[in-house]
Amino acid sequence: MTVEKPQIKKRWRIRNGERQAILFLGDMLIAYLAVFVGLYFWGQKDWLDFSWAFLGQRAPFWFYLLPFLWVIFLIEVYDIRKANHRKDVIRGVATAAGISFIIYLVIFFISDPNSLPRRGVFIFIIAATILTFAWRSLYIRIFTAPVFMRRALMIGAGKAGSTLASMLREIHPGPFILVGYIDDDPEKQGEEISGYPVLGTAERMTAVIGEQDITDLIFAISGELKPELFRAILNAAESDIEVTSLPKLYEEVFGRVPIFLLQTDWILRSFIDQTHTSGVYESVKRLIDIAGSIVGLLLLVLLYPLIALSIIIDSGFPILYSQMRVGKNGHPYKIFKFRTMYQDAEKDGVARTASANDARITRFGKILRRSHVDELPQCWNILRGENSIIGPRAEQIELVNKFQQELPFYRARLFVRPGLTGWAQINQRYATTVEDTAVKLEYDLYYIKNRNLLLDLTIILRTVGMVLGFKGL
Repeated sequence: MTVEKPQIKKRWRIRNGERQAILFLGDMLIAYLAVFVGLYFWGQKDWLDFSWAFLGQRAPFWFYLLPFLWVIFLIEVYDIRKANHRKDVIRGVATAAGISFIIYLVIFFISDPNSLPRRGVFIFIIAATILTFAWRSLYIRIFTAPVFMRRALMIGAGKAGSTLASMLREIHPGPFILVGYIDDDPEKQGEEISGYPVLGTAERMTAVIGEQDITDLIFAISGELKPELFRAILNAAESDIEVTSLPKLYEEVFGRVPIFLLQTDWILRSFIDQTHTSGVYESVKRLIDIAGSIVGLLLLVLLYPLIALSIIIDSGFPILYSQMRVGKNGHPYKIFKFRTMYQDAEKDGVARTASANDARITRFGKILRRSHVDELPQCWNILRGENSIIGPRAEQIELVNKFQQELPFYRARLFVRPGLTGWAQINQRYATTVEDTAVKLEYDLYYIKNRNLLLDLTIILRTVGMVLGFKGL
């Protein structure tokens, strides 16, 4: 028996890993070009001439390592979702430049006089910023063109498939071109759902793949899979068509776990198995927590008198605020923060989440929140092992009890220690409604499921960028 294979055209199909490799190589080339721009202007005498002998006489070895640091600071925009959007690129490059300047200034003032090349490093940062933005703009123009975009077909036009399609329509430019659906429901044939047409049943899927030049299939069926559809999917996979499940694609595109599109047994079948991490990761993260908490406590000692005086002048006593929160595995513990709200902000006994322009926040409290300085006393909780630098936000006991009744999988966020910052905190600042909290939960579960040192580094650098930009909650 001869099995019909889809007739597909050869086209450019660049996967996310390949796109990240292109970005890395381009960033490194640009950064080394910035190094030589810095060396050129650094080596001039009175900005008029340049001697190549200068490179061997004055430039220290560490100067040639600056590109590696620059690429690390750009880690936020190695997320393909952000690399395709100009605003995110501007924000990521500006964050890298800001962190570079701050680190250099700190080293400059604590080092011996005249031991650092002020002109060379300054020119490098300026050149790297301008050249990287130019290169990333060129990347967006080239690699979001249709010839480089994947063409996808959604298998299933039910709730899950149509919801994902609606969300994809809101992304410009999109991560790929969604052509339409394949669905066996006869009433859906020829219809348009969430802006995309139903192109046929499983029997026509092979033909549709050839007609529409499909490169990817998105599997969005949660019910029974018919044998005809199963064979058609296998045939497509054997013809180099990439088949991706809806949950996996949702995570790839949005950086979240689709809690409302998953079956109730997902938490047992998939999530728990994928939340285990290596002992090496846990040990390294704990060492980072200890080192970070010690630095934070030293900073707290230095800043405490100034912050305390400012709080007293603004709204009186007390200076610190304590509250019971829910930690790992549901264990309660007490946190301390600098007080940012007026006294008796919850005098009615009803726990509430903070919101944008919250009337309970004092004038100086807004400054503390936006700079995240109000969190410094929690470094003591980190040192004790109750908190971590990175993790889901620690919520009040009353709110946890409320949300776990309203949101599926909410208690799963208690699998890890809560953190001062986290994937949810940097991606969505406010959660004033149950719907907003659901989105934050999706981010939290994504972090718990995918956490590793690279993701932690991304969160730390993005948090630094938020602090520098005064964008904290």
